[in-house]
Amino acid sequence: MALKNDHIDVGRRHAPPEHTPRLRLKPKAPLSGYVDGAWWPHSEDLTAELPDLLSVLSVRLGPIGRVIYNLNEWAKPPTKFATGGRTVRLDGYRIQPVNTVEVLGLNRDKIVLLVVSPHADPDQAHAIMMTAAGPNNAATVESLLIISPEATESHV
Repeated sequence: MALKNDHIDVGRRHAPPEHTPRLRLKPKAPLSGYVDGAWWPHSEDLTAELPDLLSVLSVRLGPIGRVIYNLNEWAKPPTKFATGGRTVRLDGYRIQPVNTVEVLGLNRDKIVLLVVSPHADPDQAHAIMMTAAGPNNAATVESLLIISPEATESHV
């Protein structure tokens, strides 16, 4: 019996992003906290937002095979999504922590991102993203989402 291969070009990374995603990642170092950084999408359409995000994350993760998201936070995307010459599985779960997405590489490495609302105030979104990407930040998702711009400035 032959195994079905859903991945179009396993060794190839995603194409460069058309638009740079609003993304901040912790330095590649020992893990701290629940999230590895933060992402501020431009819309609530996951399939429209993912190509540029996955293109950037593939630099750290290599080829990406799966994205896990909370079902209640995004319009229902398809279960498979073609981007960058590959097919990526999109798995929505009600138990996925709110305001997060997990991006998994084919090598089983993963990046967990805090998702800032596309409708967030720009100063607040920037403060949340910078704090979430702090190398020693171990704050919970809930506490990260209530950070004010003033709190970030006092820690810089």
